[in-house]
Amino acid sequence: MTAMEGLPVDLRAFHNDVEGHLLAAAAHEEARTAAARFAAGLDWLTEPQRAEVERQFAVEHLALARASWQRTARRGEELRGEYEALYRGLRARLLAGLLLGVALLAAVDLVVLASA
Repeated sequence: MTAMEGLPVDLRAFHNDVEGHLLAAAAHEEARTAAARFAAGLDWLTEPQRAEVERQFAVEHLALARASWQRTARRGEELRGEYEALYRGLRARLLAGLLLGVALLAAVDLVVLASA
């Protein structure tokens, strides 16, 4: 059981929103840090050039992170669909087995009652 399973729907949505904002803020900070680290090695740049390189690097870094998140989300949806289909199949087989078992028990009971 996860921490969110017991939450009301609107509180769960609020939690997801807050988590999304925190992840986005962390990604922005990571992009800025990576951009500053990259630009620090380019000591021949003027300050305005360095700022532009950092800005462009951060934009590209965020675009790559966004694309990665989208691929991950898409794959998660695919896996969810696959697992739900497998679950439905297993549930149907279990129900069929259960019904067969009950039918066999009923048949055995009828045979025992008929022979007695």
